[in-house]
Amino acid sequence: MKRREFLGVLSGAATAWPLAAHAQQPMPVIGFFGGTSAELGGRLPAFRRGLEEAGFVEGRSTAIEYRYAEQQFNRLPAFAAELVHRPVNVLVAGGIPAALAATSATTIIPIVFFVAGDPVKLGLVARMNRPGGNVTGVTSLGGELSQKRLELARELIPKATSFAVLVNPNNPNTETIIKDAQAAAHSLAVQLHVMRASSTSDIESHFTTMAQRRIGALVVGNDGLFMNWTVQIARLSIRHAMPTIFQTPEFAAAGGLMSYGSSNTDAYHQVGVYTGRILKGEKPGDLPVVQSTKIELIVNLKTAKALGITVPLALLGRADEVIE
Repeated sequence: MKRREFLGVLSGAATAWPLAAHAQQPMPVIGFFGGTSAELGGRLPAFRRGLEEAGFVEGRSTAIEYRYAEQQFNRLPAFAAELVHRPVNVLVAGGIPAALAATSATTIIPIVFFVAGDPVKLGLVARMNRPGGNVTGVTSLGGELSQKRLELARELIPKATSFAVLVNPNNPNTETIIKDAQAAAHSLAVQLHVMRASSTSDIESHFTTMAQRRIGALVVGNDGLFMNWTVQIARLSIRHAMPTIFQTPEFAAAGGLMSYGSSNTDAYHQVGVYTGRILKGEKPGDLPVVQSTKIELIVNLKTAKALGITVPLALLGRADEVIE
C-alpha cells in the first residue's frame, strides 16, 4: 500500500472510531410512574410532544419505562426504588404520592414532577423559582379549584343551601382541598358536607346519602383516584339526579354535568420539555417550577336538560366547550 493510501485509511479510521463509540452509547432511560394509568388520557402524547421538542423521540433517542400503581398507592415507593436501582436518567412522577415517593427514593437522579398543589408546602422543593437539589416540575391549581367549583355550583343552582365535596382521605393534599372548599362555603353562606371515599362502594354510599340529605350539588376534589372512576361517578350523578362538577374533561364527555380544572395536557407537555432539557445536561435545581395556569370549563348541556337545570347564559359564555 502506498504511503498516501495508508494515511487516507488511517484518517478514515480515526474519524470512524469516535462515531462508532458514540453510536454504542446507550439511549438515556426515563422512568415514568404514577398512581394510575387512567389519569393519563391525552397526557402521555402531550408529554412525548414536549420530549420531541427538546430533541428526544421515544424508541429512537430515548427509552421510557412505565410503572402504574393502579390505585394501590402503597406500591409507589417500591416502583420509585426499582427505577432508581435500574438506574434511570430521569424520574418523572405524576401526582403527589408519586412525587413524594420519588423524592424519598433518591437525592441524586433528576426528578420532574407534576402535582396539583403547592410543591413547597408538600416538601418537594425549597422554593419555586430556584428549586435546588435534584427536583423540579410543574404544578397546577389544585385545592383552590375546589373552591372555584363550589362557586360555579352555586351559580348553577342559586337556590341550593347545602353542597358536598368528595375527597380521598389518603391524598396528602386532602386537608388543603377541604379547607379551601370550606372557605368558599363560608363566603357563600352555604352548608358544606365533606364526603371521604377511598373505594367505589364508598362513593355509591355517599350518593345515596346526598340524595337523602337533598344536597344541592357535589364538587369532586382533585385526585388521581377519582379520575380512575370518572365514568362511574358520571353515571351515579345521573342516576341520583345529583349535579356534579369534576376536574377533567373526560367527566363531561362521559355524561357528567360540568368539569372545571387545569389543562393537564398543557402541564404534561411542559413536563416533557423539562425532561428533555435535563437529558441534555441542564440541572433540575436551576429550572424554576412551572405554574400551569390554563383552566378549562366544559358544560354538558344535554345532562343539564336531563336534570332540569337551566344553565345561565353568562356561565355558558365562559365555557371552553359546550356539549349538546
